[in-house]
Amino acid sequence: MTQPNPTPRRAHIQRTTKESDIVVDLDLDGTGQVSVQTGVPFFDHMLTSLGTHASFDLRVQANGDIEIEGHHTIEDT
Repeated sequence: MTQPNPTPRRAHIQRTTKESDIVVDLDLDGTGQVSVQTGVPFFDHMLTSLGTHASFDLRVQANGDIEIEGHHTIEDT
């Protein structure tokens, strides 16, 4: 018999740097609902795959200087 986890395993993180603005919501006990928008297609794909296959609820919204280079957005996330 499995008992419900009394402590929610959730996080909400906001981060602003010179290069980016990032918001991440994560629920480790979710159902695999994922929404990722970073502007870096392969990074979006990897985060979406992680959330889906691990059954995390994951929302990532990142606005960065991807016109210069995408690695700042990836590092800051």
